[in-house]
Amino acid sequence: MRLPVIKHLVSFIERNDEDYVVEAMEVLEDLVEAPGIKDEELDVIGELLSNFSGAIEVHQAIKAGKSQRDALNEFMKRVTGSIDK
Repeated sequence: MRLPVIKHLVSFIERNDEDYVVEAMEVLEDLVEAPGIKDEELDVIGELLSNFSGAIEVHQAIKAGKSQRDALNEFMKRVTGSIDK
């Protein structure tokens, strides 16, 4: 996950709609089932899905009243904590 990508996606969601990101995720999830997809391509798709999912979580935290900074920091702490375990 990359924080600059998540921040950019959160801005996109705020300017447009969360549904665009959800639908993009659905397309990517379907794409991983395509025949002939290479491991490197799956890695890229997985990274995109992680960033999209993170952006949705951060956006929902912002909608719940947190500042963007707090929402991003809490999300990254949670992700980092889960990796360390």
